[in-house]
Amino acid sequence: MLRHDASCLSGPVSKSRRSWKQNHANPPRDESRVRTELVERVRREIADGSYDTPEKLAIALERMLNRLEWQ
Repeated sequence: MLRHDASCLSGPVSKSRRSWKQNHANPPRDESRVRTELVERVRREIADGSYDTPEKLAIALERMLNRLEWQ
């Protein structure tokens, strides 16, 4: 019987899972760069009540259910 150690595997066997790809395939973002125009626009939309829409809620719920499905 051939024995393998941990260095034989390049990653989890379930590489096809989206959660693995999302967490490990994308390089980390540069968190020090703030997109001030975007932040100000979103703040204005939140203040005037136009930021939250039924479409955004539907997208957020779908993403949440997809994540729960893969766990």
